[in-house]
Amino acid sequence: MENELSKIKIILVDNNEQMRETLKAQLTNEKLEVVANFSDAITALNYIKENEVDVIVTDIVLPNIDGYEFLDALNKQGLSYRPKVLILSALSNDNFINKALSHGADYYMVKPCDINVLKERITELKNGSSYKNKAVSEIKTVKPRNKQLEEKITNIFITVGIPAHIKGYQFLREAIKMAIDNPEIINSITKKLYPSIAERFETSASKVERAIRHAIEVAWNRGKIENINALFGIRVYSNNEKPTNGEFIALVADKMLIEGA
Repeated sequence: MENELSKIKIILVDNNEQMRETLKAQLTNEKLEVVANFSDAITALNYIKENEVDVIVTDIVLPNIDGYEFLDALNKQGLSYRPKVLILSALSNDNFINKALSHGADYYMVKPCDINVLKERITELKNGSSYKNKAVSEIKTVKPRNKQLEEKITNIFITVGIPAHIKGYQFLREAIKMAIDNPEIINSITKKLYPSIAERFETSASKVERAIRHAIEVAWNRGKIENINALFGIRVYSNNEKPTNGEFIALVADKMLIEGA
C-alpha cells in the first residue's frame, strides 16, 4: 500500500492515441503511474483542477490550444502546487525548445525518445532536479532539410493559430511545401496544386480547397491577426480581411524561401 502511495503520478497529453497508449504501457512500473491521458490540453486542464499530479508529459502540437497556450493556462490556474511539465515533441528546433522553456516547461525531449531516459527525467523532475539550462544542448541534432521545413511550417501554423486536428492543416502544409519546391505552381492552384494534394490524400480537389479555406478562416476567427502581422514583419491584414488560399500559401512560401527553406 505504501509503495502505491509513493508512485509518481503522470498524465499524458498527446493528439496521437497510439502514442498515448504506448507511453502508458511503457511508463507504468513500480515507481511510475499514468493516472490519465488526454488528446487535448483543455480536458487535461480540467482534470488537473480536480486531481493532483506530479508530472505532465505533453506534446506542443495539440488541438484547440497548443502546448505553449497549455503552459500559460497552467501557470494561471492558481493551483496550490505546480506539476512539473516535460515536453515530448517531434519538433527539435532551438526556437521551439527555448519558447517552451520560457513559457514554463521544465524539460524538453524529442520524439522518438529512449523510454528509459524519459523515465529517468520524470523521476528526476519529481525529485526537484532542474534541466532548463541543459535541455537544448542535450537534444540538439542536425535534421535533414525536409524535417527542418516541416518544423518551420508547424511553427508558423502555431503562431497564426491553425489547429492541428482540422483537415486543412495537412492540406495547407502540403500546399506550402509544393509552393516552396515549385513557386510557379501558385499560378496553377486550381489545375495543379489542389488536384495534386487531393490525389495524395485520396480526396477531391474541391474538398482540398474548402478545407484550406476553413483553416485560414479558423486562424482569423481566433483573432491572432497581430501574430500574423508580426510573423511577416508588416501589417498585411486586418481583422476584417482574409487572404485567399493562394495569397496565404504564397505569403508563407515566400517568407520561407527568403529565410533559406
